[in-house]
This record gives sequence, C-alpha cells and structure tokens, in this order.
Amino acid sequence: MKNKLILLAAFSCTMVGFSQKTELKTAEKALKAGSVAEAKTALESASSLMGSADEKQKAQFYFLKGETYAKLAKDGDASAFNTAIESYNSVISTEEASGKAKYTAETKTKLSAMTADLVNSAVEDNSNKKYKVAAEKLYLGYKLSPKDTVYLYYAASSAVNGGEYEQALTYYNELKDLGYDGAETKYTAVNVSTGETEEMSKSQRDLMLKSKTYKDPAEVVSPSKKAEIVKNIALIYTQLGQDDKALGAYKDARANDPEDVNLILNEANLYFKLGDKEKFKALMAEATSLQPDNADLFYNIGVVNMEQGNIEEARKAYNRALEINPGYVNAQLNLSTTYVNEGNELIDEMNALGNSRADIAKYDELKEKKDSLFRQGATILEDSLKTNPGNQGIMEQLKNIYGALGDNDNFMRLKKLIEG
Repeated sequence: MKNKLILLAAFSCTMVGFSQKTELKTAEKALKAGSVAEAKTALESASSLMGSADEKQKAQFYFLKGETYAKLAKDGDASAFNTAIESYNSVISTEEASGKAKYTAETKTKLSAMTADLVNSAVEDNSNKKYKVAAEKLYLGYKLSPKDTVYLYYAASSAVNGGEYEQALTYYNELKDLGYDGAETKYTAVNVSTGETEEMSKSQRDLMLKSKTYKDPAEVVSPSKKAEIVKNIALIYTQLGQDDKALGAYKDARANDPEDVNLILNEANLYFKLGDKEKFKALMAEATSLQPDNADLFYNIGVVNMEQGNIEEARKAYNRALEINPGYVNAQLNLSTTYVNEGNELIDEMNALGNSRADIAKYDELKEKKDSLFRQGATILEDSLKTNPGNQGIMEQLKNIYGALGDNDNFMRLKKLIEG
C-alpha cells in the first residue's frame, strides 16, 4: 500500500511537469503564429503550475510572458509595459541564480528594444496630449536604461504639461539628486551637395569631412538644465501650496542662478503671499538693479503688483516700462486697466447709497470720480492707438470704456474701426 502511494505521488508530479511543458509549448507556438491572445491564455494556465517548476522552466515561462506582454504593449495596451518589464527582469534574475543563461542575452536585447518602444509611444502620447501616460512611459524608459537620464527629464516635462505637479516634482527631485546637467554637444556639418546643415555624431562627421562630401564643421553646446530643474522644483512647491519647501527650493535655485530676474519675481510674489512685504520690496529692488533698462522686467513687476492690489506701484512699473519702450502695447493696456479697475471699485459704493439728498450728492461725486478714472484709461489707449492703429486689443478695450461712459459717438467710432 505504501509503495502504491509513492507511485501515485510520483505520477502526479510527472503530470504537473507534463502540463507545464504543454502550456509553455502552446504559448511558444501561439507567439510564432502571431496569436498573442492564445499565448496569454496558455501562460495564465501555466502560471499556477510554476511553483513546482525547475529553474529552466521558470526562465522559459518568464521569457515567453515577457514576449507576450511586450507585443501587447506594442499593440497599444499601455498597461502591459510593466508586466513585460517585470517578466524580462525575472528571466535575468532566475538565470543568474541558477548559473545558466539560456535566455539572458536575448532578454537584454528585448529590454533594449522595449525602451525604444516606450519612448516612441510616449512621443505619440505627448502629441495626443496624453501627458500623464507619456510621463509614466518615459519614466519606465529611464528605469530600463538608467544611463539615459534625458528620459527622466522629459518625463518631468510631460508631467508638468499635463498639470501632474506631484508626479513632476518626484521626477525633478530625482534629477536633482542625480546631479543631472543635461548639457550636450551637437556636431554639425554642411552637406556639399545639398547645402543643408546636418547633425551627426562626432566620429561620423569627422569621417564625412575627410571624404570632402561635407564642410564647415561646427559644435553647438546646449545650456545646462540644472538651473531650470531647481527653478521648476520651487515653482511646483509654490503651485502645491507647500510654501516652506518652496522657500527652500528658491534658495537653492537662487544659489544656482542668482541673476535670474523671473526667479526673483516669483520668490518676491511668494513673500508677499506670506505677508512679508519688506522682503517683497527688497526682492523687487534687487530685480530692477540687475536690469534697470529691461522693459519686460518692469512690465512683470507691474503685473505682480497689480495682482497683489498695489495699484500705485503697478502704475509706476508700467510707466517705467513705457519710458524704456514707448510702444509697449501690453503695458499700455494694463496701465489703462488699473484706472478702469479703480473706477469699477466705486460702482459698488455708488449702488449701496440711498435716495437722501446727501446720498444723491455723494453718488454724483463718486460718479464723476469714476468717469474721470475711465477717461484717464481711455486717454492712455487713444495715445496708444495713434502708434498702433490696427490693434484689436486696444480698440476693444477703448470701445468698452466708452460704452461704460455712455459716450455713444466714440463707442460707434470704435465699433466701426473694429468691424473694418
């Protein structure tokens, strides 16, 4: 009886081993025939039997599973990338443990090809504005090929484009920890036959120059991306409302690029938000001392002050921008808007008044003040229109101001100008 039980157990093990081999052969044949769905089904059946499989069968199973899910991923199933990568990595770890490397070399080639598939798929996703998916694929591409840190950089950029700020922050912090620089040298030469400048590797370019088919070699070095990375970390912390971390990130960013005026403005804006108006003013002064003749800088200072409700400071900044560049249309529009906004603030006060003689007198006083502010805004734009006669933005804003003033003649004049 005891011998029979042993024989039955042995027979059972043989059946399990036979089933494993059958399912793996079925999957292999299905892949060769192009039937990915059939291969997937066979592998799912084999999966429950892998606990008793030997190392050789396990390596084969993981390799076939990697093949199957890689094909699914290439056919558009983005979720299959992870399974394919995990399976291929299991091939390598299994064979390293067993000391036998039947599938390892081919697996590494497959993983390299998958990196290219991931990146190409991410490019397509970015074109279709599927930024989150693109970022995840680029990050996987980086994990598959850690030397290609540029994939991590592009993953962060894709996440930002999709508004996935926490995801982007994770990637940017990883880039920072890696010391990623991003600067690269591009080698170019002019094709003698076409006259076109072409980019190529240094060795290829040198060979082409020797053959006399190319001329005028040049090297273009792209700038380091370190400053951009630390700046983006600071901006994302601000976006996420993590003000303490944002201040620390601004400190790092400023240390990396102390003369970036846009960085100074963003830091100043954060200090204003935190109620530190003295630090805000000091940073504004620092920015203008660095670039005293930068019209864009003064325009941006005007925008920051306008957003913070500092109307007089905003006007000073816009006027300074216009001193530097008298034709700065956006500064003219915003300067005009400061007067219109101030006038609009009086309307609520006017509407809250009653019908007493004192209230009526106050109403007339406020109305005259409001109309005077509107007329100041109109005057700025009328002067602007003389040098920018066809500017739609100026004409639309002027028309709206005249409409609010009840100046029908000027309203109709602007309406006709707009309609052509």
